[in-house]
Amino acid sequence: MLKVYNCIATAHDLWLVGLAAVICTLASFAAISLLRHARRSAGRMRPVWLAVSAISTGFGIWSTHFIAMLAFSPGIPSGYNIALTILSLAAAVLLTGAGLAMAMRPEWRAGPWLGGAVVGGGIATMHYLGMAAFEIGGIILWDSTLVAVSILLGTLIGATSLPSGLHASSQRWRIAGALLLTLAICSHHFTAMGAVAIIPDPTVTIPPAAIPAGWLAIGVAVSSFTIILLALGAAALDIHDQRRSVLEADRMRGLANAAIEGLLVCDGDTAVTANTSFAQLVGSSSDKLIGARLEMYIPSAEARAKLLAAPNQPVEAELRHVDGSMIPVELILRPIDFGGQAHHVIAVRNLQARKKAEQHIRYLAHHDALTSLPNRGSFHARLDHEIAAAKANGQKCAVLCFDLDRFKEINDLFGHAAGDKVLQTVASRVSALLDNTCMVARLGGDEFAVLMPGLSNPAAAGRLADAILAALQPSANKSDSDNLTSCSIGIAICPDDADNRETLLTHADTALYRAKTEGRATYRFFEARMGAEVHDRRVLEHDLRQAVARREFNLVYQPQEDIQTRRVVGFEALLRWTHKTRGSISPAVFIPIAEETGAILGIGEWVLREACKQAASWPQPLTIAVNVSAVQIYSENFVQLVHEVLLETGLTPDRLELEITETALVRDLNRALNTLRRIKALGVHIAMDDFGTGYSSLSNLRAFPFDKIKIDGSFIKSVNTNAQAATIVRAVLGLGRGLGLPVLAEGVETPAELAFLQSELCNEVQGYLVGRPAPIATFAMLTHADSALATGDDVRILLAQSA
Repeated sequence: MLKVYNCIATAHDLWLVGLAAVICTLASFAAISLLRHARRSAGRMRPVWLAVSAISTGFGIWSTHFIAMLAFSPGIPSGYNIALTILSLAAAVLLTGAGLAMAMRPEWRAGPWLGGAVVGGGIATMHYLGMAAFEIGGIILWDSTLVAVSILLGTLIGATSLPSGLHASSQRWRIAGALLLTLAICSHHFTAMGAVAIIPDPTVTIPPAAIPAGWLAIGVAVSSFTIILLALGAAALDIHDQRRSVLEADRMRGLANAAIEGLLVCDGDTAVTANTSFAQLVGSSSDKLIGARLEMYIPSAEARAKLLAAPNQPVEAELRHVDGSMIPVELILRPIDFGGQAHHVIAVRNLQARKKAEQHIRYLAHHDALTSLPNRGSFHARLDHEIAAAKANGQKCAVLCFDLDRFKEINDLFGHAAGDKVLQTVASRVSALLDNTCMVARLGGDEFAVLMPGLSNPAAAGRLADAILAALQPSANKSDSDNLTSCSIGIAICPDDADNRETLLTHADTALYRAKTEGRATYRFFEARMGAEVHDRRVLEHDLRQAVARREFNLVYQPQEDIQTRRVVGFEALLRWTHKTRGSISPAVFIPIAEETGAILGIGEWVLREACKQAASWPQPLTIAVNVSAVQIYSENFVQLVHEVLLETGLTPDRLELEITETALVRDLNRALNTLRRIKALGVHIAMDDFGTGYSSLSNLRAFPFDKIKIDGSFIKSVNTNAQAATIVRAVLGLGRGLGLPVLAEGVETPAELAFLQSELCNEVQGYLVGRPAPIATFAMLTHADSALATGDDVRILLAQSA
């Protein structure tokens, strides 16, 4: 080392040594920059930039050597062999080019190291060829140890320069590579120069063809200028590439951050960068993710192995959030070129919403969406299981089928939202009664079923039915719209009543129908004889829906008489059903069924239209009274229907009288009042039918726009035998006079009853004494003849003659 130091300090011009170092540094920086640019290039431009880099580096090494040689002052004449000088330059360029070419092969991991070593070897080759070109008046002696050290330094340091310069895109690695290459050139040169010892010899002459040092200085100056230009060009390219890289990185980062899916770029198992979506998904920031191991966020080794083994194939896995929770995701890996090196990008799709939707779909497949109870399919599956268990263990189970009484009226009165609320309340209350072994399900509409396995005795099923009835009992302190309706329950026992699901449910349904027909708000156990009765009722319901289309309905008319003048003032239209096989069916049988099933709307429309059509054909302006069901009153289209019928038939509104019971009003007073006022606005008269029964209330007479009161016939039959009945009739008649409302007494059958009503100043009467219900043709003398003001006696004579 002392010999090398003495060589630099005493045998060299230090200014030129400094210049050589500057030229060497510029050449090295240009070499690394151009090599990186060549590595990023593609196609035909790659070898072009490789050649430019090789020339720049070769000239830099050569210029460094000869500037340092010009700084060397041996003190005797010297010159340079032109051929060997050119050969040294060529060797520097070619060997440098070979080393750079090795370093540019991305698939060869050892390429940069071997390429750097080749460049180091090129430095040594150029140096010793240059020294061979050095001609001096003396003898040159070499220290073999320093020669070997110089070659070793150039090769080893050169081997580290290219891997450092190409390691990453940051500027510090680029500078490190340039400095290492500079160190390789300078350390080799000055160590090799330290190995030189010159012994002057006057007998040795300088050949005339040798290049003088001055000329060499000009050549080196040109070379140095070229190196500086290349260095400046490399710097410009580097700045341009950096700007382009920054812009490209910003653009790619913007595109990546705009992606909904998470994107994670990895070098092997190490995260290089990540977009905002991925960072938000794991609850971190993009900066903190850099350098993280893949296993931190994808803990499953199997998922990672599958991902790496099958690029472009989706893999479902779980992603770990920073809080430790796991997120279901779908991963897709694709290889990419990132920063000039092979990486892979992992697209991460959040499956939480999809998994939640799938879970919800599975839930809906087995549960009712409104009440969250198990649905029909789930109930059937559980029932099959319990029936099989009961057979195997010799036990029993019970099925309780129940539905809500008059639930259709709740929907009609208060709307479907109120009906849904009632169903949810029913589900909640019944579920609260059951233990973990029982099951309640909604089968559809207002139909529910309870499964009670492990039944000890039928009485236990009865006790449960009592509890359900009590839980669903309407409360008097709640408004109508918030109130529940009662329910009816049918019970069937397995295996006593049936040992298969279909029959067991059918029997429970049959018992339910029996509970409804026997007064509702109760329960019944299945009995063998119920089957035929329920079947008969269902057939009757079906036939009732077809009766209008089959023309099985007809109207009969009963006259109404002014009690003082004894003249007929109108008729009440009464519906009759003549079944094609059963014959005549009483209205007391089929009207309740029609109201329960909703068929009353179609039937009521037919009755209203037919009665008005008939009355409009009468020359005499007699009134026509039509009974209206509560279901019709609360129908949204009823007022419009009345208006349309009046327009179509041509009947004047004051001749139509609609009879409504008080029971129809109490379910929703405000809605009923609104409907009746709209009907009154049409000019139609309204009568309160069956006054004195049901929910009679004096406030209703004041609130509702009635035009007539009809006393129920049950009171009239007892006026001469029951003092209480007579008192009630007198009170109603007095009430009518006080309110200015005419009163009609129904069911008048005897002269004594008529005499009582006359004495109490009743307005009108109706009953067998005046005339029995009959086809309207029977009363033609009243509806068409001039003697339309016939008395009740005339009517009775007429009916007797027609009979």
